[in-house]
Amino acid sequence: MQMMAIYRLHKILRRRRPPCRRHKRKMMLPVLFACSVAVFSLLFLLILDCGDGADVPKDGTIAEVAESQIGEKGKVYWSWYGFDEPVDWCACFVSWCADQCGYIEAGKAPKFSNCQDGVNWFISSKNWRQQNITPEPGMIIFFDWDRDNKVDHVGIVNQCKKGTIYTIEGNSGDNCRERSYAVGDNVIYGYGVIR
Repeated sequence: MQMMAIYRLHKILRRRRPPCRRHKRKMMLPVLFACSVAVFSLLFLLILDCGDGADVPKDGTIAEVAESQIGEKGKVYWSWYGFDEPVDWCACFVSWCADQCGYIEAGKAPKFSNCQDGVNWFISSKNWRQQNITPEPGMIIFFDWDRDNKVDHVGIVNQCKKGTIYTIEGNSGDNCRERSYAVGDNVIYGYGVIR
């Protein structure tokens, strides 16, 4: 008899849901909603950020943008420019950095893939400086490696300290790299100033 009473009590208790179970269900809905929002937000941010190189500082200077790209390969830059296959991409890199800052759209810098076109733009816009000046961060530095009066390469001045210019250049050993030169070095062709 006692056994029968225990069995009935067990059966009754099994049918009833403990009150804590209802609380857990009510609390789970907001938690599931919050998790879903977080997951979709992360996916949205990942989709927006896909394939644009490393993290680019928002509203940064061109030197900050260039610095954020150190170590990157060229595909991001030459494909952004519109090329279907690899090209010499130092000018594409400089143009890409300028575009990230909004300088191309604002007419402060050219979109160029040929170094000489960049020089011509800065000269015609009266923003050209000769090679013997002490440059400032953010200036575009053009090079003539073999000193034949033809521009061979371009980069971005990151800083200038104690007579040394520190640059960030694309297509330097097929990477974005930091390099340094003495102020007035004879391989420097001149500078474009972004205003």
